Amino acid sequence: MCETTGRLHDKVALVTGGAQGLGEALCHALAKEGAHVSVCDLNEQGALKVAEEVAANHEVKTVGIGCDVTDEASVEAAVRRTVEALGGLDILVANAGILISGPITDFDVQAWRKVIDVNLVGFMICAKHAARVMLQRGGGVIVQINSKSGKRGSYRNSAYAASKFGGIGLVQSLALEFATDNIRVNAVCPGNLLDSPLWTEKLFKEYAQRWGISEEEVRQKYIDQVPMKRPCTYKDVCDVVIFLCSDESAYMTGQALNVDGGQTMH
Repeated sequence: MCETTGRLHDKVALVTGGAQGLGEALCHALAKEGAHVSVCDLNEQGALKVAEEVAANHEVKTVGIGCDVTDEASVEAAVRRTVEALGGLDILVANAGILISGPITDFDVQAWRKVIDVNLVGFMICAKHAARVMLQRGGGVIVQINSKSGKRGSYRNSAYAASKFGGIGLVQSLALEFATDNIRVNAVCPGNLLDSPLWTEKLFKEYAQRWGISEEEVRQKYIDQVPMKRPCTYKDVCDVVIFLCSDESAYMTGQALNVDGGQTMH
């Protein structure tokens, strides 16, 4: 068993998109700090599997829930089940997201809308229902997993960048709305997580084919863009999320913190 270090001892955290990749890593990181974790994902079986693994590794309570963040009834049910199973809700990590890219002249409007619906509207729905519980409990923390694409435009990636720019606007607006309610709202803006399923299973192949180079050359191309000359890791992101969820960041709200090796400096 892993010992908890206790910065989030007995807090209850809900993580969307928790069944794989960064979401799964976040669930383990929160549990390592003593939080009980609700693993929510469109992939219900994946969520149940991660919840079981987190409980076994960190000696905390967990629940796995199938949840579509674009469906308000689904989100409301997930929050209600979290409260029933784990005793409350103190932390929301809004991690669920999708990426569809392409030139704007050929971009299917329904696909563009889908990115906005998941990444921005989905975040709003989750924040709405989490905040209702947090207001009753006298406070809480909301953290959105954003992106460096929320700070600057992204080539042929208009839907994703627009959704992430909007996410920072929503973070700042909610931070103002809840500033006197002891609910802090912040975002984390990671760089390219080159070892994540999004890259290893999808983007490397797409970019290699598009540019006529190898997948390894694509990887190196993205590493070369980073001043620190390495990709972003799950740990890099998790460490900052834990900080924002803990009392160590008690005087911070409405912030979007870059975790990208120096690629974005504002």
